Amino acid sequence: MKHYKPNKVYVSSEVIKKLKWVDDEIEALKKEHRFIVPRILNSAQKPISIIDGKKVINLTSNNYLAMTDEEEVKKAAIDAIKKYGVGTAAVRTIIGTMDIHRELEIKFAKFKNTEDSILFQSGFTSNVAVCQTLMNSEDYLLISDELNHASIIDGARLAKAPRKIYRHKDMNHLKEILESEESRKAKRKLIVTDGVFSMDGDIAPLVQIVELANKYDAMVMVDDAHASGVIGDNGRGTVNYFKLDGKVEIQIGTLSKAFAAVGGYAATTKKLRDYLGSVARPFLFSSSQPPSVAATCIKILELLMKRPEYLKKLWENTKFFKEELKKYGFDIGESVTPITPIMIGDSEKAVRFSNMLFQEGVFALSIVYPTVPKGKERIRTIVTRGHTIKDLEFAISKFVKVGRKLGIIN
Repeated sequence: MKHYKPNKVYVSSEVIKKLKWVDDEIEALKKEHRFIVPRILNSAQKPISIIDGKKVINLTSNNYLAMTDEEEVKKAAIDAIKKYGVGTAAVRTIIGTMDIHRELEIKFAKFKNTEDSILFQSGFTSNVAVCQTLMNSEDYLLISDELNHASIIDGARLAKAPRKIYRHKDMNHLKEILESEESRKAKRKLIVTDGVFSMDGDIAPLVQIVELANKYDAMVMVDDAHASGVIGDNGRGTVNYFKLDGKVEIQIGTLSKAFAAVGGYAATTKKLRDYLGSVARPFLFSSSQPPSVAATCIKILELLMKRPEYLKKLWENTKFFKEELKKYGFDIGESVTPITPIMIGDSEKAVRFSNMLFQEGVFALSIVYPTVPKGKERIRTIVTRGHTIKDLEFAISKFVKVGRKLGIIN
């Protein structure tokens, strides 16, 4: 395997002196088991991948539907490059909007049962764009679940509106906030929640959230990054899963997980879509996605519609994997989706667990503070449509072996 090292270049003593603080920061991160050296993928993102030169069962990818290496999808991307080139070299509002971008937006809106949708450069910027744009006054109020994704947190920080955080999925706490004096005075209110929570694999109580939003005149925004392509009819997401089509103002998501590419979207009304397209800063000041990305997602939408067996296989694998982990005594929290945490509760032990699994031929990443609270450290796994039962049986056997060595299970 090829190792990449920093270039040997001249750095003045003045520069070295002024950056000396970095050494201390890195040392502190290492002591807390928070210093990250990413493993390197040497193959396509597959259920069995080559990582750091080693063939392993990959249980860390968000490649839910195993579409990253699907031949029809790759062909669609290649054909788009041949027709449109490799990129747009412009933002959407100048000359970066191609007909293939609008085709995807219209098809994605149909998929999400909304009037229209708008593409952003990533799921992260989608959340930032909507929160910042809609909550741009101190007279408004943004209300967020405490376990929402970092992009929602950053979007809320960039917004001018005050923000309130409710305890995870605690509808009584949400109601208290909505009944508060600050909420009553707010001219506009937005409740923001993940649809599927990315670290725990549980699902937001969306029916109750929408009921409270209607009662207290608040908008609802759902981040369906880990739900689109995974739950609901043909993978339409949590809004559809709870039969709330047409009753939620904004659905956010990413194109980097089940849709195997990169980018994000907001699916909403046509008027709100057009408003975001005129004022949302990430849309106005970042170049649009390469046409190959749009073509990739269009093809995956097509496959989702005509091949229900893809989702069926994903959920069969999910059920098998969870049942086996529980059978051996692992704590998998409240997960009901393909995201399955194995709770460890200690940073050092979680990192050791992940490293030992890798040596055994399984890649499952440790997640520690600040991504999760202290005491909630874990191994986070995701099964995909592409895993075979044999793959999962092999992985389970290694989880059991390492879990017993570290005293996680008996």
